[in-house]
Amino acid sequence: MKSKHLIIVLLLCVMVFVAACGTQQQKDETSDRKEESLRVASWSQPITEQTNLLVDEEKGFFKERGLDVTVIPGAGGGDAVKNILSGQADIAFTDPGSLFFALDKGEKLKVIYNVYPQNVFNIVSLKEKNITKPEDLKGKTIGVYSLTSGTRQNLLVMLNQAGLSEKDVKIVETGISNFAPLMQGQVDATAATDTGLLVGKQKGLGEVNVLEVKDYLNIPSDVFVVTEKTFTEKKEVLKTFLQAYQNSANWMIEHPEEAASLAKEYAIDGKDEKQNLEIITLRNAASVSSLTEEQGLGAIDLDILQQGADTYEKLGLIKTRLNMEEAITGELIHKK
Repeated sequence: MKSKHLIIVLLLCVMVFVAACGTQQQKDETSDRKEESLRVASWSQPITEQTNLLVDEEKGFFKERGLDVTVIPGAGGGDAVKNILSGQADIAFTDPGSLFFALDKGEKLKVIYNVYPQNVFNIVSLKEKNITKPEDLKGKTIGVYSLTSGTRQNLLVMLNQAGLSEKDVKIVETGISNFAPLMQGQVDATAATDTGLLVGKQKGLGEVNVLEVKDYLNIPSDVFVVTEKTFTEKKEVLKTFLQAYQNSANWMIEHPEEAASLAKEYAIDGKDEKQNLEIITLRNAASVSSLTEEQGLGAIDLDILQQGADTYEKLGLIKTRLNMEEAITGELIHKK
């Protein structure tokens, strides 16, 4: 009887030893596995609307998939594209306009993910100006951040949809504090973004009329772009990154309050948690569309990007008739 108990004890010891060895082996394999480095060139400094991309230290969306992601700040979508063309980054977080400009110059690029399928640009005017449709902008003075900014480009897109051109209005640079000239009556309207309008209202902007560019031509606000070389050489790594990013975007959609709280630590404009939540809510809304509802976040609408490129050519912003089918691929995106 004693020997039987001894055998059972010995067997238990062996089982514990084997399990411990297996656990240690798994730990060793995990620690030996080399992380893949990936550099994302952003169009901006680290801001609240990008919280899902900034909190990997806390949430591990990318690290859990073996990725070491570095976000490189920039000053506009053109900066982001320059960083991938120069080899300083692997992925550009950029706007379609900057993409079109680069393709127009003959650069070989691939759009791999639609970050914000909804256009977030708008034209804002005080109620008393009675600007309720794009045609009402004729003869008006309109402020833009700068003459090379997305605000000007999207203003031109809206004018074009109404049969107007830049010659029909007076465009002036107002800088990033573009709502002050509007409130002071220096301009009749100003081109902005949804988050810009949010901040403007918090600073005392009164009742306004808002013309949203997406109601006339819903070109995406931002996309992920890579060079053809990077696409060919890092296809599997890019695929892993996009699935991790998709998970991070879903997290921010499902947990906006948590994201707003984390933004206080990770975003340069994230001091006010209430404002963070409002900004994140806007960006979550911009991340989805009827196509993403059907196929999953990041789904790319070829037709709308082609319409955008054609409009840019018509406006004289680019010289070449672009074939966007050659520059777009959805093969790396995890679909529903």
